[in-house]
Amino acid sequence: MLDIKRVLASRPRPPEDVELAQLLTPWGEKIAAGEKDLPPASHPRPQLRRDSWVSLNGVWECAFVFCADAETGWRSALPPIGGWQDIRVPFSPEAPLSGVGRQLQPDELLWYRRGFEPPELAEGERLILHFEAVDWACAVFVNGAPVCEHVGGYLPFSADVTDELRPGANQLALCVFDPSDTGTQLRGKQRLERGGIWYTAQSGIWQDVWCEVVPAAHVSELSLDARPAEGRLVLTAGLEGEGTLFARLLDGGREVASASVRSAGAREVRLALDVEEPHLWRPSDPHLYDVEIAFGADRVRSYCGFRTVEVSPDEAGKPRVRLNGKTLFLRGVLEQGYWPDGLMTAPSEAAFAHDIMAARELGFNMLRMHVKVESRRFYALCDRLGILVWQDMVSGGGAYSAWQTSYKPTLFRASWDMASDEGPRATRRLAADDPSYRREWRATCDGTVRLLRGHPCVVGWTLFNEGWGQFDARSACDDVRALDPTRLVCATSGWYDRWCGDVRGVHNYFRPLEVWPDRARAPRAFMISEFGGVSWSVPGHVCLETSYGYERAEDGAQFAREVRDLLDRALALRGAGLAGFVYTQLSDVEEETNGLLTYDRRVSKLAAGEPEAPRS
Repeated sequence: MLDIKRVLASRPRPPEDVELAQLLTPWGEKIAAGEKDLPPASHPRPQLRRDSWVSLNGVWECAFVFCADAETGWRSALPPIGGWQDIRVPFSPEAPLSGVGRQLQPDELLWYRRGFEPPELAEGERLILHFEAVDWACAVFVNGAPVCEHVGGYLPFSADVTDELRPGANQLALCVFDPSDTGTQLRGKQRLERGGIWYTAQSGIWQDVWCEVVPAAHVSELSLDARPAEGRLVLTAGLEGEGTLFARLLDGGREVASASVRSAGAREVRLALDVEEPHLWRPSDPHLYDVEIAFGADRVRSYCGFRTVEVSPDEAGKPRVRLNGKTLFLRGVLEQGYWPDGLMTAPSEAAFAHDIMAARELGFNMLRMHVKVESRRFYALCDRLGILVWQDMVSGGGAYSAWQTSYKPTLFRASWDMASDEGPRATRRLAADDPSYRREWRATCDGTVRLLRGHPCVVGWTLFNEGWGQFDARSACDDVRALDPTRLVCATSGWYDRWCGDVRGVHNYFRPLEVWPDRARAPRAFMISEFGGVSWSVPGHVCLETSYGYERAEDGAQFAREVRDLLDRALALRGAGLAGFVYTQLSDVEEETNGLLTYDRRVSKLAAGEPEAPRS
């Protein structure tokens, strides 16, 4: 039965034209105070590391320039003469920690520039410039010469800038265009007019900028496929130049396997390292092996973890998720990846670790990374700290119909299995009718799988969420399974199920929690992939006086009771066939106050609301 009270509490409200109150996380507070002894960040690319890297984060300059044709003008525009101001990279200008406090508009271009003195290069060495993420389209220049273009706000890209360098001081510049939600590109939960479940839009550089020196012959890409059933690690390396690729697998500093292969100019080579009875990775024992690679003068370090994940029936015939052959009930929590001081950019690597450990301490074994691809450091920390990740693909498309993506599926559960996502009529209904959006979604889905498939923590993919820009889910599911058969796929989380994939993920905020029959031919694990959403505003730790959630608690004690009751009800469904759940959500975000942590990460709301244990 539909809970009308919760439905009414969750009604979308018009965005309030009220400035968000400033909140700082403990890590952002140190940055804002200008502390100089902040701990250095680890390598921005944890699974292909060299010692010869230099961070280009820090103080840059930026300028906002009106452009009548910004959608195409970013490729050929000239930098402005004036209007420059300081910006702290990698924080977007909309983020308080950037020091700018200005939102890029769709009819503007955002320019960046900074001087840098490149490392000294020996004969034959090259300098590679890396951007971990720039939202959304950009052109990159070194000393005024174009070196690359990139379209897409969530994946890393790089350019060899050696030929444009000059002795002494050099200048790096970018021109950025980002239409935010006025366009159809991938954007996740960003909106120019934030409110409810939609958050402040951000633009430009929002992850690390760095460079590294590489030999002329070097490893350009690396993919590690750990296969425990076969007892081997299959290593695929992209190469520039000729030579012999040599790889070692180490366990606690002890070599357990090695192999080599000669490359006579091939752009890609593969070799296998045999491992007898590999030590398996699991959350309670996140065991990782180190990998060392040599290719001529190039030296690269990486790591891998051995584990399997699958869906198979238990003794009663109910489909279960199995990790390393053993049934594992997935206790997940939704992770939005937003911060009050950095927006989509975490203020520190330690902030990532805080969220991971907070989830573990609250009893969860999985994070669902929601319609966002996070920094590669985040996934490396999940690998090392031992928490599973269910990774969403980033959503996009045109303006979503509230009727199609919210009201209809909320009021009429029968509609969930009756809506097609194939053909022109369906793509118009689900805001996926722009062919350029569909091309970008497919390319970014492919790129996301390739980017993250070496991380043992990542155990599943969600392709579409609540119908946002959904199209051809069955075809997309087949493509992802072909690219990565080692993980589970939830093709549609929420509603508009297409009876494919390994997991059926339903969102249930407004009805009694239960396990529903599945019409798919092949057995699928049943997950409640979103539920909960109890709201409590902790005074002094909120951005707005108003709050948004699905059920409001008046104080910490009521909040803890309601949350614990929902979690207990979900856990009680294991016998009925529930394979896992995802509680909404780990932290508050702007107007949303339904997190287990406050937005500034200073209060664990669930712990604060629990009664103190009696003293002995």
